[in-house]
Amino acid sequence: MKRIVIFLTTTLFFASSLTGSADAKTFLSIATGGTGGTYYPLGVGIADTLNRHLDDIHVSVRLGDASVANINLIGTHQVELAFAQNDIAYWGTKGIKPFKEAFSNIRVIASLYPENVHCIALKKSNIKSISDFLGKRVSVGEPASGIQSNVAALLDVAGLKFSNMETEFLDFGSTAQRLRNGQIDIGFAVSGYPTRSVSDLALTTDIELVSFEDAFLDSLISKYPFFVKSVIPSGTYKGTNTDIRTPAVRALLVCDAATPDDIIYRVTKIFWKNIEEIRMVHEKAKLLTLETALDGVSIKVHPGAAKFYVESGIVVPAPGKQRE
Repeated sequence: MKRIVIFLTTTLFFASSLTGSADAKTFLSIATGGTGGTYYPLGVGIADTLNRHLDDIHVSVRLGDASVANINLIGTHQVELAFAQNDIAYWGTKGIKPFKEAFSNIRVIASLYPENVHCIALKKSNIKSISDFLGKRVSVGEPASGIQSNVAALLDVAGLKFSNMETEFLDFGSTAQRLRNGQIDIGFAVSGYPTRSVSDLALTTDIELVSFEDAFLDSLISKYPFFVKSVIPSGTYKGTNTDIRTPAVRALLVCDAATPDDIIYRVTKIFWKNIEEIRMVHEKAKLLTLETALDGVSIKVHPGAAKFYVESGIVVPAPGKQRE
């Protein structure tokens, strides 16, 4: 009888030790985007790197619908980490449309790279500038998406409205299919280049990317300062034989303010200390540098991330005075 008691006591102690070990591990989720964009492969690469170098933290990747949906997930504490455009993150903290409420818990870990507006047109539609959109069949992104918000800003500066076109509100998978079938003339994507879904479309369909004039970009940036001038280089996609001048926003890695400072500090540190691993997962990841880690941030930096940047000799901008 004594032998049985000893066995049970030992077993219970061993089980409780395992439970304590499991409880000590911190689980984080990172919301990305669709598999055809940049957020998903980059999210997988970041998660793999963090999981290799942090024994007590496990990061899982969650497929998402990109910026607007991801800000909603962070704002409602459904995920700890996410990708989002800088303009969408700002609107989320202020409760500006497309958001119905302000989320005060959105924080920045890092500014990553520019996300370019891809204005994709069928070559046979002969679209040379945004002024040619009048009366055309145009897909402007899903309702309340970041893409739709960006397109609305472009049209506003051009003096156009959705009602001036045959407008469709589609995700990019549906947009690409309709371009292939000749059912629309123009579609939009906002993503780092090269975007796989655009590359795949260019292999099967005669498309071209619409370039924007400098004067138009100047007016756009004056009214919507989240945008920056950028270029999609010649040859990025099949049939693109000249540099494409286009507006861009910044992609951010954001987090929930409720995530402990120590956790975000360690995530930020491992992210930058092992950036060469992350740069290998996607062409756009080559643009990730510590020197530009706070460029274009539009909201508060998480205190844990700020601690790492201060230790690295990088000035952390005060709210309202973010670096452009």
